[in-house]
Amino acid sequence: MPAGDRTGGERAASMLLAIDVGNTQTHIGSFSEEELVEHWRFATDPKDTADELAVRVSSLLALRGIGLDAIDASIVSSVVPGLNGEYSRMGRDYLGGPCLMVGPGVRTGMAVLLDNPHELGADRLVNAVAAYERFGGACAVVDFGTAITFDAVSADGEYLGGVIGPGVQISMEALTERAARLPEVDFAEPAGVIGRTTQASLQSGIIFGFAGAIDAIANRVRGELGEDTSFVATGGMASAIVPHCETIDEIDDLLTLTGLRLIYERNV
Repeated sequence: MPAGDRTGGERAASMLLAIDVGNTQTHIGSFSEEELVEHWRFATDPKDTADELAVRVSSLLALRGIGLDAIDASIVSSVVPGLNGEYSRMGRDYLGGPCLMVGPGVRTGMAVLLDNPHELGADRLVNAVAAYERFGGACAVVDFGTAITFDAVSADGEYLGGVIGPGVQISMEALTERAARLPEVDFAEPAGVIGRTTQASLQSGIIFGFAGAIDAIANRVRGELGEDTSFVATGGMASAIVPHCETIDEIDDLLTLTGLRLIYERNV
């Protein structure tokens, strides 16, 4: 019987919908307790309404035979403020209750030691929570999103601050837009560092250039946090860049969804 069917007095296992709303992409996942059942990505549209979001979400869930009535709770981290109210309304109208929005007043189990904690993006805090849960000591998250961010956590589990730089896709677009003779290129690994075509040279500069920048920043972060600092990378471009880095311990494309689940559990 599909997970969303509830007949004959039976009830599907408790399911949590975790939603990470980024500037470029939205990543959603359905959890049955601690197990991630499935996850999907779609392009973020800041003009979406609650009804349109419900159509998107229900269509994706239906691919696994999960109905909206199978979702018992939902949690959202968002860096697109205009969508916060729409997700809350989607939860209320279609999921039986407003989505828990990661922000002030939500228990995360992590102290934020920024001069102005309200400046911290919800996704960055969620990633930090998941990383500290995994490593249990000083650690940092490198997120390859619209921007490349580092988020540093102390050995005592405190969010200390981070680093923000331009993302890979933005850098590629800016380079080709501002240089008339440089073409758009596919994001792929070149055969070697020294490119024999313009395309290969651009690919080399992006991949090895960002890998070197990541290592340089990571080493400086380690210098402040300590030699035992662990690093985890996440985000769409991580799989292309991180294999050429020397400082990153692992890649976890599901880090934000895991953090959302952890935070939800700390609020129920």
